[in-house]
Amino acid sequence: MSVLIVDKELTWHEVKTVPQMGWAGIANGQLLKLAEADFDVFITVDRNLSFQQNLPQFNIAVLVLHAPSNRLADLKPLVPKILSSLTTLTKGGTVSIGKS
Repeated sequence: MSVLIVDKELTWHEVKTVPQMGWAGIANGQLLKLAEADFDVFITVDRNLSFQQNLPQFNIAVLVLHAPSNRLADLKPLVPKILSSLTTLTKGGTVSIGKS
C-alpha cells in the first residue's frame, strides 16, 4: 500500500510528502489526480477538501486528520488511528480521524 504522508511512525508504508513528489502549489483536484496514479491513500489536514472536491470520483482513499494544527507534535498522537484506518480504507472513500 502506498501512502502520501510523512512520519517515521509509518515505516511499513511507502511514504511521500507533496513537496517530495514535486507537487507543491498544485490545486487539490489536480493533486488528487496525480496522487491516485501512484498512491492508495491521500492523507490531509484540509477539512474542506470534501466540500471542494467530489472525492468518490478519485481512485484513491482520503484520510482527513483533525488536530489542533498541522504541526507534527499535534499529528503524532493520531498515528495509531492512521495505521488502524489504513486497513479499512477503500478507494473513493473518505475517513476523518481525530478531534474536530
